[in-house]
Amino acid sequence: MNNTRFATAIHIMTLLAESEQKWLTSEWLAGSININPVIVRKEISVLREAGLIISRQGKEGGSHLARKADDIKISEIYLAVKNTEVLGKKNNNPNPACPIGKEINNHLGTLFSETNQLVLNFLGNKTLQEFLDRFK
Repeated sequence: MNNTRFATAIHIMTLLAESEQKWLTSEWLAGSININPVIVRKEISVLREAGLIISRQGKEGGSHLARKADDIKISEIYLAVKNTEVLGKKNNNPNPACPIGKEINNHLGTLFSETNQLVLNFLGNKTLQEFLDRFK
C-alpha cells in the first residue's frame, strides 16, 4: 500500500477514539490531519461501510466510533482501506516465451499473499485503544 490511506484512516480513528462520545465533523478531522475535508469524507465512508464508525448528517452531525476502541483491531482498519498489495502490483504482460516471464506472476502472487498475511499477523490483536494510549 504505497499511499496514505491507512495513515489517514488510523488518524481519523484515533481522533474519534480520543473524543469517544463526541460527534466530530470531517472539517475538524481534516484540520488535525491537515488535508482536504473531501478526502476525510471519502475515508469516513469506507470506515462506515466496514462497520468501524457511525455518522450522522445535519447541524449536529459528525462521526464517532461504532464500537469501543478496545474492540477495534488495527487489522480491521488496515483491511478496510487496503486497496493494493503491500509490495505493489504484478506486471501486466510478462513475456510468455521467457522461462521467468511465463511464471513470474504465479510466484509473485504467492509472495504477495505471504507478505500480506505477515502484515495481518503483525497487526493482529493490536487494538485502537493500545494505539491511542501511545499518545498519553
